[in-house]
Amino acid sequence: MATTPDDIKATYPLPVFFYRVTIGDDDSHAFSEVSGLSIEYETITYRDGLSYKEGAKYMPGLDSPVNLTLKKGIVRADSYLLNWINTINLNTVEKRDLKIDLLDEAGEAVVSWTAVNAFPKKLDAPSFNATSNEVAIESLELMANSLKVDYPG
Repeated sequence: MATTPDDIKATYPLPVFFYRVTIGDDDSHAFSEVSGLSIEYETITYRDGLSYKEGAKYMPGLDSPVNLTLKKGIVRADSYLLNWINTINLNTVEKRDLKIDLLDEAGEAVVSWTAVNAFPKKLDAPSFNATSNEVAIESLELMANSLKVDYPG
């Protein structure tokens, strides 16, 4: 059982509310939610002459693309996500690396996820409801080639 502050710091899970998102070299955007940080591989089914007796064999295939979703509150002076999706022009788009750092209480990265060559696929405006007083949240769906996980320090 962890009893000292150093033991507790090393063995207790980190909360998910303290994170930083960096798109390219720009980390000035605050996102309320990030989801889709998944590493996944397609499954290959192989059947040979003994499959009737032993069953099919399964093995990992190609890695699947990473599908991320970023959500943030709409503010008057920030059209960063709209400007990025507007770079799409005849099958070309400005791809950027996206880095999500899970931070400790000192603001230092403990775990980092890097989505390589991410590009926007869909930008959703908020739902409007006259009987609600919720914050206006826009949502950006991205696709990336791969996801790298790093434990700095």
